[in-house]
Amino acid sequence: MGDIKSAADESPMAAQSFVRQVGPVVFLVVIFFLNFVSRIILAPLLPTIEHELAISHGQAGFFFFLISAGYLAGLLLSGFLSSRLTHRSAIIASGTGVGASLLVVSWAGGLWTMPCGLFALGFASGLYMPSAIATITSLIDRQHWGKAIAVHELAPNLAFFSAPFIAELFLRWLTWRAALGALGAGAIVVILAFSRYGRGGDFPGEAPTASAVGLLMRTSSFWLMVLLFGMGVSVTVGVYAMLPLYLVSERHIDPTWANMIVAFSRSYGPILGLLGGWASDRLGPKRTMVVSLTFTGIVTLLLGAVSNSWISSVVLFQPLLAVWFFPAGFAALAMITPPQARNLSVGFTVPFGFMIGGGAVPTFIGVMGDAGSFALGLMMTGALIFGVGIAGLWLKLPDRSQPST
Repeated sequence: MGDIKSAADESPMAAQSFVRQVGPVVFLVVIFFLNFVSRIILAPLLPTIEHELAISHGQAGFFFFLISAGYLAGLLLSGFLSSRLTHRSAIIASGTGVGASLLVVSWAGGLWTMPCGLFALGFASGLYMPSAIATITSLIDRQHWGKAIAVHELAPNLAFFSAPFIAELFLRWLTWRAALGALGAGAIVVILAFSRYGRGGDFPGEAPTASAVGLLMRTSSFWLMVLLFGMGVSVTVGVYAMLPLYLVSERHIDPTWANMIVAFSRSYGPILGLLGGWASDRLGPKRTMVVSLTFTGIVTLLLGAVSNSWISSVVLFQPLLAVWFFPAGFAALAMITPPQARNLSVGFTVPFGFMIGGGAVPTFIGVMGDAGSFALGLMMTGALIFGVGIAGLWLKLPDRSQPST
């Protein structure tokens, strides 16, 4: 250990070309895309859903809290599933559950069925990520983890860009229910293809035993990672979830134009996401996360502070470096835990991050909207993101030259 590299790390065979190793990850990108777009498609659909169901801004934001609560439960229980089966089986179960839940929500006839379906959607989605990260880091050499995770993170970046267009397409020709139903059917088809042709993940994870969880909880870096992930999710999912509603209801922007602005603000996400993986491998995960959060926190604050003549420009710049966070964040999680427990670090860090950033933040912004000031809610969120980003400077990570096994 220490600064001494193992013979395996120095071996030319171990340091294969990244391109030769990345093939199996591409299949996971497709699964993750459907997993992610299923959870954020409500954002561009929210003004229509809010009108049809006659609900308040706070109730609309609470839909994302339900998804995040289910996501937390799924992530926390994912270790039990993957330890009794395999990571591959957990990925298949997740995709099937996402598809089925979307179909339930699309048929929901009232405010009781829909919340149950949204919670189930979050739960099924939560089973995916720990097993996906464990699978990717088992297939890819350690020196390429940042790039491999950045490729995987193409999925949410593409989802952020495409979700408003998908919503507009269905709202123009069909309904929001049809949009959810189509995504559900697509998720089931893709996961069936993965079960037949996909590779990787044919090994069990570590169950969250008392000793394993205790070891993780005693790691100081783990708790700071929880806060950092909370802000990472806030700058992407949390703000994104309420942005179209904010632009339409408080800034009085045409709904179609609002969705287009939000979509184009995510158009460069895939490219910058890959650059984020490069930055993580070059600068280190800690520096990359700090740069991402501090910059994005400032621009998020500006979303509430600028006038209407500048709002479109700020929306376009808000997620500029947000996509840098996750390749670095997941690489950092992999560094602070042994290989057999990486699913646990993801399974305990990400759910609380999503409860903060994907649940509490959009609910808070929605409540502030009901109180008459979406803008103040966004400014307070931006200040919090910036502050936690600065705190990331105190994160302690092991030397990256240490072997991964």
